[in-house]
Amino acid sequence: MDFEIIGELSEAETIAVNLSIRENADLKARYGGRRWRKLKGSATVRLPSGHVRRAEIHWYEAHGVGRRKMKIKRLLD
Repeated sequence: MDFEIIGELSEAETIAVNLSIRENADLKARYGGRRWRKLKGSATVRLPSGHVRRAEIHWYEAHGVGRRKMKIKRLLD
């Protein structure tokens, strides 16, 4: 993750659950957990250049494991 989230993630919604996630086997092998979900939302982020922007973020999440593999899909604003 080459950015820092400032504040809270908002407008979070589920994109895919469990077997419909392409990386499901890798997530289970690497982090454990049973039911993985892929989510998207928006947040204010600080980029490596120091700029602060609003961005759409995608990540994977499982109960007891937390958020993993967060990435910026596109910058908003």
